[in-house]
Amino acid sequence: MSLLSDLINLDLSDSTEKIIAEYVWIGGSGMDLRSKARTLSKPVSDPSKLPKWNYDGSSTGQAPGEDSEVILYPQAIFRDPFRRGNNILVMCDAYTPAGEPIPTNKRHSAAKIFSHPDVVAEVPWYGIEQEYTLLQKEVKWPLGWPTGGYPGPQGPYYCGIGADKAFGRDIVDAHYKACLYAGINISGINGSGNFKLDRLLASQLRITEIAGVVVSFDPKPIQGDWNGAGAHTNYSTKSMREDGGFKSSRRQFKSLDSGTRNTLLPMGVANRGASIRVGRDTEKEGKGYFEDRRPASNMDPYVVTSMIAETTILGKH
Repeated sequence: MSLLSDLINLDLSDSTEKIIAEYVWIGGSGMDLRSKARTLSKPVSDPSKLPKWNYDGSSTGQAPGEDSEVILYPQAIFRDPFRRGNNILVMCDAYTPAGEPIPTNKRHSAAKIFSHPDVVAEVPWYGIEQEYTLLQKEVKWPLGWPTGGYPGPQGPYYCGIGADKAFGRDIVDAHYKACLYAGINISGINGSGNFKLDRLLASQLRITEIAGVVVSFDPKPIQGDWNGAGAHTNYSTKSMREDGGFKSSRRQFKSLDSGTRNTLLPMGVANRGASIRVGRDTEKEGKGYFEDRRPASNMDPYVVTSMIAETTILGKH
């Protein structure tokens, strides 16, 4: 095993300019990530300099067997925390050979919204808190829970410390450091594995595979009186971040008030039962961000972020 570990951790830059590029894309369910690797002759830092590639869409639920080729367009590059060195992760979106985005390619339509001059002028910022559940691989039961049984009532687990309260901390910490190594803007975590980051999909790769556990983004993986998993989306625009921006925020609250996830209260200050939560600092300073608490953990970040911008900036519902 030591020889295998040595080979896995081999630094290619000592002997060759060639690098490994891991192409990553969203599979047919809209939540599963797929990836495959190719060798490049030298390091690349600009995604436009990377070659397009193809894959068998009939194996991912994204194309029929008689016309199965789907084309990957490289869109973003990250340092590879698994292979390290000059090796890279490449986030891609998917197109037909004719150049049309396939139905599961939500990035394409999101890019159109984000390139609108009015949206560009407002410089929207997002911080997505995507929660998840770690499951034991063999039984698909939460990590740390007795097989087929339940732990004590919830209460001590949120941001908890201790062997009887925090499970999988090594996985969470490995994920945290891998994100920072890759160049992903992750602003922090809490003890229940809650991430705030701006390159959400690129962060979801391989950590749990290495650890031998299964990650679930099911909003309610265990029925009963247990907290579900959300993807609360923190949001601000240039107007909201400027002095007096809270008034702009209130106008945008109204545009977002098109139903609620689990409450009849559309907006509240420091109220986690509201659909749209405003922080005390935002209220006090008269500017800042708000939190849309409606998205669930199995959200598509391209869909959610572009819909918020389209609704609040472009006035579309």
